[in-house]
Amino acid sequence: MRVPRWLRPRTGNPDGTMTLLEHIHELRRRLMIGVIAIVLGTIVGVLWYQFHVFGLPSLGELLTEPYCALPPGARLTLGDPTRCQLVAFAPFEQLTLLIKVGVAAGVVLSSPVWLSQLWGFITPGLHAHERKFARVFIGTGTVLFVGGAVMAYLVLTKALYFLVTVGGGIQITALRGDDYFSLLITLLVIFGVSFELPLLMIMLNRVGIFPYAKIKAWRRGLIFAIFVFAAVVTPGQDPFSMLALGVSLTVLFEIAAQVCRIHDRRAAKASPWADLDDDEAGPSPVAGGPERASTVSASAPVAASALDPGASRPAPSSGRPDFDDVT
Repeated sequence: MRVPRWLRPRTGNPDGTMTLLEHIHELRRRLMIGVIAIVLGTIVGVLWYQFHVFGLPSLGELLTEPYCALPPGARLTLGDPTRCQLVAFAPFEQLTLLIKVGVAAGVVLSSPVWLSQLWGFITPGLHAHERKFARVFIGTGTVLFVGGAVMAYLVLTKALYFLVTVGGGIQITALRGDDYFSLLITLLVIFGVSFELPLLMIMLNRVGIFPYAKIKAWRRGLIFAIFVFAAVVTPGQDPFSMLALGVSLTVLFEIAAQVCRIHDRRAAKASPWADLDDDEAGPSPVAGGPERASTVSASAPVAASALDPGASRPAPSSGRPDFDDVT
């Protein structure tokens, strides 16, 4: 099959440079590949939402598992009493929800493709050591985001149970599918993005903006700020998700602090003058040690008098005649 012209990469220059138009063409090509991958992933997500794929449970069953884990008396059951179902109050709610979940699944499933396209567009402008660090940070960031999303999924059952039973059983919650999935997706994104904060701290430490000395001095205030942040950003306003996010970020913060401590210690050993103040004297630039320095300092007045015509000339040595007395 012939590849369309706008998807074919242009032949690069031998020196690796590109003009502005070539940069724009490259950006458009990579964007289109990423968009096509997301569309294909969305189609797979829509099908997976309703049907079993490769022997796996459907995506709808996986996402509603935290809700279905609630006691039957804590959720409203309509329709088939043997099935766990959410509620829709408008004719197009199910279609809207299907598209929303399908797009979210498509972005996640196609992430290796559009991330590789983003990486391929950035790497030509990086040096070899920068590419190495970028790969490490991108890989670590992906693992942290997935870990945060898994943590949110596990916490959602406890959070939902608290939210639907806090009324003491006086009323029962008829949870709409759109509200439930909005809460679920928001919680997954918030936990995933929040787990990137320790990685940001390490990056700032690497460039010298956030040294370990500041981290150690601000540790209590930063931990307090973490719990305030967790209380503000969690969408359910329940204690379980807030505590789970706060405790997890505190553990990651301590791990990142130790990484920063090790990095700063190695940097101090590699640079023996790193601990000196700016006004503290360094080694003498004069070769030959202190003896040579004293010799130079002793001859400094003679050199100064030679440069200054008005300065008094030194007296002649006793072993040589004074040429002013010769007639």
